[in-house]
Amino acid sequence: MLAEGRRAAYERGIANIRWVRAVAEDLPEAAPGPYRTVTFGQSFHWTDEARVAEIVYDLLEPGGALAMIVHTVEGRPVPLGAGPPPIPHDEIRALVEQYLGPTSRVGQGVAPVRTHRFEDVLVRTRFGTPETVFSPGIPDLVRDTDSVVSGYFSLATSAPHLFGDRADDFERELCELLAARSPDGVFWDWPGDTEIVIARKQR
Repeated sequence: MLAEGRRAAYERGIANIRWVRAVAEDLPEAAPGPYRTVTFGQSFHWTDEARVAEIVYDLLEPGGALAMIVHTVEGRPVPLGAGPPPIPHDEIRALVEQYLGPTSRVGQGVAPVRTHRFEDVLVRTRFGTPETVFSPGIPDLVRDTDSVVSGYFSLATSAPHLFGDRADDFERELCELLAARSPDGVFWDWPGDTEIVIARKQR
């Protein structure tokens, strides 16, 4: 990810970015700030949330903001499809479970079970109650079979190493499933709306 970021910045002639390899819990030493905005893109739930929120609060300038960005499907109005059949996510998840079992694994461990919202954490920190805004998701996103397969292999809960020597078998069955649902190999994908939870530091 760092290499891709550097490459994209270089291609665009952007030279005012400092790239740091660290985890959020390494703050503030890894990147001391101060900052006007700190963002987490579908990643805050991997951190020690309350601890990291308090660290970020200290890193922000007065009036600065912490923004957590996620794709949200549940409870959001679903747009009309773009024409091709939708990605059969439920069936794919069932196939993943068939190979990996009902317990979601990540890395070398088990994915934490999340029973709370970001707001539940932030309200107990110095940030207090955050605000939430939604930006409409892409309504006409179309992906091919390779994109769907690579998308699932990119997820922490279905990364290739988790399948061991059965990764090729899983990929073959996944491709067969996708071919049965769309002989043309094209699928409509609605990732949901973009939900942004914004918490501000008092001025």
